[in-house]
Amino acid sequence: MARDPQLVSDATLTILLTPGIGPVTMRRLMERFGSHEDIVEALVRELRQIEGIGRETARSLREAFDDAEPQAEREAMQAREVRLILHGDDDYPPLLAAIPSPPLALWIRGSLTQADRLALAIVGSRRCTAYGREQTGRLASLLAQSGLTVISGGALGVDGEAHRGALRVGGRTIAVLGCGLANCYPPQHAELFERIIAEGGAMLSEYPMEVQPLAQHFPRRNRIISGLSLGVLVIEAPNRSGALITARQAAEEHGREVMALPGRVDSPASAGCLKAIREGWAAMVTDHADVLNQLDASSHLVRGALEAAGHSDAGSAATLFDANLSDNQQAIIAVLDDSGETLLPDQIAARTQLPISQIMADLTLLQIRGRIHKDASGIRLKR
Repeated sequence: MARDPQLVSDATLTILLTPGIGPVTMRRLMERFGSHEDIVEALVRELRQIEGIGRETARSLREAFDDAEPQAEREAMQAREVRLILHGDDDYPPLLAAIPSPPLALWIRGSLTQADRLALAIVGSRRCTAYGREQTGRLASLLAQSGLTVISGGALGVDGEAHRGALRVGGRTIAVLGCGLANCYPPQHAELFERIIAEGGAMLSEYPMEVQPLAQHFPRRNRIISGLSLGVLVIEAPNRSGALITARQAAEEHGREVMALPGRVDSPASAGCLKAIREGWAAMVTDHADVLNQLDASSHLVRGALEAAGHSDAGSAATLFDANLSDNQQAIIAVLDDSGETLLPDQIAARTQLPISQIMADLTLLQIRGRIHKDASGIRLKR
């Protein structure tokens, strides 16, 4: 469970307020000093003994430790009902923990749930066209209805439409910001952010509360968007865009499925999507069924990434996708359980009285979760 700021020590907050400490440096500091309290009390000459920390870095760390104001950070968090999840905590998102250089901590307003382990990132241009807005809202709504949490960056354009599309159908959505949560960026989305929280979603950041939305923060923000997600859907991305960088990082570094929605061939707004499809590192999708099928095909890659990162013990990789099932998915499970045999999709539809389109979407999600097995003969429960 995310930590109340009152329960986070001054030493821990001091380290988190100090720039330049990543997972590798943190691990070396802990190996040498043993506790957060001893780290922040270390002398310059002691810090210099750590691999990768030279004279100037040691002095900078010592000055940052001395200048940190943990109580001010704690008060800023309390004022906005922000909590903290530390890397290594039980509720730290497993998919995010599996990426290179995951955040040491996440500042969270709202809450993360088990359902968020089945998430899709939707990214794209801030200056999207009417087509981009329409398609983003359509796909976000349909995917949220299918049981996916929609993750985006809270920016203008495609990001905002992705959040709104999920909210419109009562779905979950998470906004990952490139600044501290004391800042509302962009300011035009103040009402949207409040709605995300009010309807059970979350806003999160790896930056302390008062950190400003500087340009260099957004590439780091983007790796979190990718890292939290099973896959990334790109809608309207020019050739040079942060969305395309996020998508390529997801494919090349995080082992996630990347999908792109095609647009007009003469539209600069879709040039990046078309290029990614042409080069073969993004799958072309046109509707939510395509997206679900791509996630289904890539779920084994995600499990492999988790196992490589050490999450296979205690069955964590196997249970990653076993989030709360929707009523429809529970009905499908019940029908398969009662029959005790392999059924075809239309047989399941007849017994549940659900539309075949809904059955197909839910079957894909159940397979991603590892609850069923699908092949040419039909569908059966995994025992």
